[in-house]
Amino acid sequence: MRRDLPIFVPAAGPPGAVAAAIGAPLVAAVAPPVAGHVTPDPTARRHPDWLKAKIGAGDEYQDLRRLVRGLNLNTVCQEARCPNIGECWDQRTATVMILGDTCTRACGFCAIKTGRPTWFDADEPRRVAEAVAAMGLEHVVVTSVARDDLPDGGAGVFAETIRRLRDRCPEMGVEVLIPDFNGQEAPLRTVMEAGPDILNHNVETVERLQAPVRKRARYDRSLGVLERAKEYAAELGRTAHTKSSIMVGLGEERAELSQAFRDLRAVDCDILTIGQYLRPTVAHLPLVRYYHPDEFAEMKAEALALGFRHVESGPLVRSSYHARDQVPGAELRALRRRAALDGDGRVIPGATA
Repeated sequence: MRRDLPIFVPAAGPPGAVAAAIGAPLVAAVAPPVAGHVTPDPTARRHPDWLKAKIGAGDEYQDLRRLVRGLNLNTVCQEARCPNIGECWDQRTATVMILGDTCTRACGFCAIKTGRPTWFDADEPRRVAEAVAAMGLEHVVVTSVARDDLPDGGAGVFAETIRRLRDRCPEMGVEVLIPDFNGQEAPLRTVMEAGPDILNHNVETVERLQAPVRKRARYDRSLGVLERAKEYAAELGRTAHTKSSIMVGLGEERAELSQAFRDLRAVDCDILTIGQYLRPTVAHLPLVRYYHPDEFAEMKAEALALGFRHVESGPLVRSSYHARDQVPGAELRALRRRAALDGDGRVIPGATA
């Protein structure tokens, strides 16, 4: 067993010193890719010690696992081999994938299968809403494969799913993680008119690496999606939070990441997630380097200083990680989850874990 990728070793110092230095200069420079580097068989490489995911074993996880299987739902948690499935399902949070399980794009990082979709079900929004209600979720993320074969890219199904979820689960947080709809305005308006709490669209990587990482997508187009989503919500008299995600370890430079953070804030993106790219198979893009947890702490500090409302940054962070804590009103919901009753039936906030 061996590690053959650059591993950042943080400088010695008191615990938490790096994470606390919001205003300090960033010292965790990204090592350049090794010339002629060939990624070996992943089975011959051991991940760093900090890349350890929680294994789902609790009652909540097992209950949700049985429900997903029985309701015949597609979830990104399973399809994309998310390392946080145990933790998220234990917290009654899941990411449901609509519009089938076959994507029209073949992005270099993604484990979801690609090809020519043949599946479409106009009744899917109703079935998804009923299934989610049965699952008793506190927060749901609805996403989809890219459906470039559909005239509206699937926006109508997104919108109807949001409306059905509102009817069945009015207290539940609803987030949608959407494709770029090829930059068309009408599909995005359709989604925003349905009123999601959070509109999520991922830039995935820095501008320079868009072509090899994201097939048929464009960096400026994705920034435009996030910007227009806010504008459309305002026109409708609504408030919508926008969110995006970036993977690290694909060969980007540190300065490029800083520029991506600034670009997202320039379109008033509210929420940012930053996570380590992990190569799904040898057919996917090679992993250039691992980032240390201290580097993720530095990036979180930098992003918060730029004005993001919420930042999740860590080796195993994925786009929907801790999603229930990012929706408007999350603080109140958290207090309710932790509340207990005393002997006289009075609420004691935060009495339980």
